[in-house]
Amino acid sequence: MKRKAISLLLCASMVAGSLVGCSSKSETNKKVEGEKVVKLRMLGYNAESTRATYLKLLDEKLPNVEINFEFVPLDNFNNVLNSQLQAGEGPDIIEVGGEAKLLAKANYLLDLTDKEFSSKYVEPGLKPYSIDGKVYATPLQSWFEGIFYNKAIFKENNIEVPKTWDEFVSISKELSKNGVKPQVMGAQSWEPMMKQSIGLVNNEFYADKENKDFDDKFNEGKAKLAEEWLASVKEWSRVIDEKILTKDMLGLSYDQALDQFATGKAAMWESGPWAVQTILEKNPDMELGMFPIPGKKEGDGWLIGGPGSALAINAKSKHIDEALKVLEVTATEEAQKALVKDNAGSSFLKGVEVDLGDIYQDSEGAFKAGNVYAPWTAVWTSGNPVVEAYGKSLQEVLAGTKTVKQALQDADDTNDNLRKTLQ
Repeated sequence: MKRKAISLLLCASMVAGSLVGCSSKSETNKKVEGEKVVKLRMLGYNAESTRATYLKLLDEKLPNVEINFEFVPLDNFNNVLNSQLQAGEGPDIIEVGGEAKLLAKANYLLDLTDKEFSSKYVEPGLKPYSIDGKVYATPLQSWFEGIFYNKAIFKENNIEVPKTWDEFVSISKELSKNGVKPQVMGAQSWEPMMKQSIGLVNNEFYADKENKDFDDKFNEGKAKLAEEWLASVKEWSRVIDEKILTKDMLGLSYDQALDQFATGKAAMWESGPWAVQTILEKNPDMELGMFPIPGKKEGDGWLIGGPGSALAINAKSKHIDEALKVLEVTATEEAQKALVKDNAGSSFLKGVEVDLGDIYQDSEGAFKAGNVYAPWTAVWTSGNPVVEAYGKSLQEVLAGTKTVKQALQDADDTNDNLRKTLQ
């Protein structure tokens, strides 16, 4: 398969010439202990603030390496990355997620299988970034999303954390009746509805052991979302039918939704730990909690997440040895705890344990049960393009121009098209 074909698949709407920070990777004249300092470019879709402590540690541990971190929001990350790779101006180190397997198949990523640091991670953390037993990226901390809630608003309205989806819908309606916006969502992005709806799929579909082979079958084109997920996503879509999510939210960005929640204009907002610092900066006195997405039956609930993003090395980097040193440092307990300090999550490095704190107390049951999953990052070969197609179609569902079934069919069509092209 030609690289160009896969690159086009990775970003269906390529933005021509969207190169960011494509300066040449050259050595500076600055010297540390008689050695030249090598500049490495790291491209990521998590903001630099979520990597600050980690990047500072790399600077201390690798005095002869200077890392230029470049942030590109996820909505445009694949466009920018693939434009750069095709132009031969790709970064040295790439933050990868659901697109990792496609990039590896296109021979853009360095094989890390035999590197000593790769063996320090547990298998579930490496699986999303492996193909045919070969490892192409090593995991950073896990990621997860649940539903943040304002504890003070809940107390004022005599509302408890919901244990079932019916309760979730019911408390949302109660809040609305009391003049409180129950949930705000930055639906200008295709991500939040996609993730929240899959929270119901986790509860109602993936929790059933009979469906454990579904994702492999989906990769092979032998199973369809529009058939297997339909009942679960229809259940989730009650938040649209009941006007808990409203059309005006299609005009809200992530930052606008965060601001509404942080300033007490909404009782709930779905996101992850990376948002906590900003929320508390806007409202230091806020009583913040997070609960998992509940299912139809009472239980521990599910969070969206799992192995988070990972670091891969551009196979065409001019500084592979230095890039490997970065991944070696990353595979230490000190670096893992530095990552978690700015963006809460668990570590996949063997022997490292992390205390997430009081904010996530309502989610302890889900964590202990292992109820944290995101199929597009964990197993799907064409993960990101599929969920992007699905998420964008859900925006049309909220707008009233598509049905849930049509949104799932759009995701199936994207998966089928990519699978056939890769054959």
